[in-house]
Amino acid sequence: MPEPSSAISVCPSLDTLDDLELVRTGAWQPSDANPMRIALPPEADGAAAVTLVDPEGVPLARIDRPELDGPHLILTEEPVWLGEVSSRPFEHLYAAPETVRADAAADGAVTVLVDRPVEAEDVDGLGDSPLTLLVLAGPSIEPSASTLATIRSAVALGERRSDVRVVAVPFDARRAAAEPELLDTVIGAYSPRPVEHLAETSVPTGESTSPGLVLFFTGLSGSGKSTVARAVRNAILEQDGRPITLLDGDIVRRNLSAGLGFSPADREINIRRIGWVAAQVAHHGGLAICSPIAPYDATRKEVRRMVTERGGTLVLVHIATPVEECERRDRKGLYAKARSGEIPNFTGVSAPYEQPDDADLTLDTTGRSVEAVRDDVLALLADRHLLHLGPVA
Repeated sequence: MPEPSSAISVCPSLDTLDDLELVRTGAWQPSDANPMRIALPPEADGAAAVTLVDPEGVPLARIDRPELDGPHLILTEEPVWLGEVSSRPFEHLYAAPETVRADAAADGAVTVLVDRPVEAEDVDGLGDSPLTLLVLAGPSIEPSASTLATIRSAVALGERRSDVRVVAVPFDARRAAAEPELLDTVIGAYSPRPVEHLAETSVPTGESTSPGLVLFFTGLSGSGKSTVARAVRNAILEQDGRPITLLDGDIVRRNLSAGLGFSPADREINIRRIGWVAAQVAHHGGLAICSPIAPYDATRKEVRRMVTERGGTLVLVHIATPVEECERRDRKGLYAKARSGEIPNFTGVSAPYEQPDDADLTLDTTGRSVEAVRDDVLALLADRHLLHLGPVA
């Protein structure tokens, strides 16, 4: 069936793509009481139909006469299916929920929800019944390094025990606590009886399962964010083997964002590019340290979303050095040029800086050494168990 002429194509978030897969396989049936909400771009307003595509542009589903609630499409019934997602890692582990449920009922299998790397010791006390390991494998199209480690551990256990079946479920373990009702719905589609849960204490699996990390510094020009970012990077490199990608504002503008200006639109494009690269680094278990000005709150929140949906953690550090101090220490003379009108749209002078309301750490570098500010950042990372570092020289 051809699409209406006013249809618009949208690639939704990775979590939404997993939700679509749950709907397509029958693990979740959206309804008026339990709708599926899909974030849409502003240009979708008024469209006669919305076609949802995967990251490669493959059409997956079409919603005719979409019901909108602000920036969200409200889905209360199955869409028109157009295709399936492109192949995923461990594709052979995905199975129709009704088949998994029927097999478990017939075999008397004990179903175990796997949301972290699993070892034989985790399931030794479950008796002699066959086991079905339901592995939370989202985002299934682009699983993070920690998610892949979890799947591999379940497969390894299945290779050691002939009575273990491993089933990948397109649902992110991060969402389990935030959306317990949806998780229960999904589990019920796969399992004929209540599931067993792994103990909270993780058992080492022989490979790193540290989540990817994005350390994002924001602040005015001259606030000290790039200097602190480099000091933090150096300290980590001296003690930790994790790969680090430094995305400094000036370096990015000379390379990744060459040709962009400093208009509000170009600034947003620049930060989104930084965010996308950082999210990819975190997705593969690495550490990205970013230090752009990033003046707009909405764009910083968009970067946090990009990182989080790819399985990473974003730590936002606001270097809140006052503009007077930034101007006093300005070695490039940028503030003087901005005040004379030579540089338009200069943040803190002729363009706004929106203070973050979600900063994980706020620091003023006035009168403080680089080492002291660096140590504050490292202490936060240690307190949150994001890095394990000893004393820094």
